Amino acid sequence: MLQPVFMISGFFISVLGLAMLFPAFIDIYYYSKIWSPFITSSIITIFIGVSLLLSNQIVIKKITTKQAYLLTVISWFSLAVVGALPFYISGSTVSFIDALFESTSGLTTTGATIMVGLDSTNKAILLWRSLLSSLGGVGIVIFATALLPFLGIGGMAIFQRENSDVNEKLMPKMSYIAKRIIIVYTIIVTSCVLSFYFAGMSWFDALCHAMTTVSTSGLANYDTSFAYFDSVKIDVVAMIFMILGALPLTYYHSLFITKNKNNMRASQVKFFLKILFFYISVVTIWLAYTGVYDFPSALRYASFNIISITSSTGFASTDYLLWGPFTSTIFLIFALTGGCAGSTSGSVKIFRWQALIGYLKHSFAMLNNPHRVVPIKIANINTNFDVINSVLVFMGAYFFTIVILTTLVALTGVDYPTSIGSVIACITNSGPGIGNIVGPSGNYASLSDSVKSILTFTMLIGRLDILTVVIVFTRGFWKNY
Repeated sequence: MLQPVFMISGFFISVLGLAMLFPAFIDIYYYSKIWSPFITSSIITIFIGVSLLLSNQIVIKKITTKQAYLLTVISWFSLAVVGALPFYISGSTVSFIDALFESTSGLTTTGATIMVGLDSTNKAILLWRSLLSSLGGVGIVIFATALLPFLGIGGMAIFQRENSDVNEKLMPKMSYIAKRIIIVYTIIVTSCVLSFYFAGMSWFDALCHAMTTVSTSGLANYDTSFAYFDSVKIDVVAMIFMILGALPLTYYHSLFITKNKNNMRASQVKFFLKILFFYISVVTIWLAYTGVYDFPSALRYASFNIISITSSTGFASTDYLLWGPFTSTIFLIFALTGGCAGSTSGSVKIFRWQALIGYLKHSFAMLNNPHRVVPIKIANINTNFDVINSVLVFMGAYFFTIVILTTLVALTGVDYPTSIGSVIACITNSGPGIGNIVGPSGNYASLSDSVKSILTFTMLIGRLDILTVVIVFTRGFWKNY
């Protein structure tokens, strides 16, 4: 039964249409216009959304697993399409493929861009990119916290026990979790806006960059990203809020409201911070030792750019590819690390790496003593093999998808570093890749429409954890639907 799927998707599309009115106001206010392309886009989007909503209106008490899969895929793909309308109608992009790429990048909080000349770009367009990122950021957290555990994707079922205080039905659970997440998210974004402003940004820049920082999107208002500001204060504020965005938003609720400091999400936070400290220490020492920077500068630039890539934000305060082959290589590792489950960040996620480490420890213990009964632990929490198996399936699918998509991009004539760099950057939702074309000093504008189409799809499946999308295209999914 597709009615619930279309009805809820229609609601989401209508909300996005209403959100277009905010940049429309900016467009009219700053540029003394009578009409804005955003108003046209809003009318079209709201018409589509309301039509779906009214034509499929039913009372929803619960939805099935298959409906949850379809809702996820259809809503995110459709939102990316309608989100592209303002870019295309305003003439900010050359083709609709470009508009779709930019819209998908914002909505999936990837931060890859095809736009050049951002320093002089219409403020309404800049605000729309940031709004898409912010809405996509809070949307993906609700999806990851409420839907993925319900669907059992990639080991996420381990987090169901932390939401046991709500009804087993999906819809009440989503409603309950959404309220908590939206409140926390709003508080963090507001704090980030104020912090950026008092650090030296204008109110407009502070608002836009706060939304793209907390959502770990990385879309900036300037071609040179954070290098434009060249401010230690602004860099520090960005680092703090990129980290906050990479932590589970429900963690703040459990920390300050329920006082539960020993759950799975807390163990993720500790591990993530340790990983960041290790990465930053290694690169800082390397940069200082090789004479690229003095120690204070090495610490500043290493910290900012490593936090940015590891959290899948994608801001850049300098072109780190100029640091040499060693750092160019390990930045791919940083991108594949990711933040915490239930955060706005993308990529593999910390808890899956914890699961692999736990399974490796278990395997080594069994090799040393095959008759010994050894529990599988993730961060000192006992788990069963079903969770590990789910993680292994996800990881296999994740890296196999990278190989396939890299091959497809390379077949279009793109060189290997750009092919693998762009695919990893898009599937991990980290934005900048490696190579001169898609690196921190470049963008995706010069790539062909076929490559942009592949990378647009890559951003979406990366954001939705791959298996959620793949399963919808299998024959078994539609059997007896």
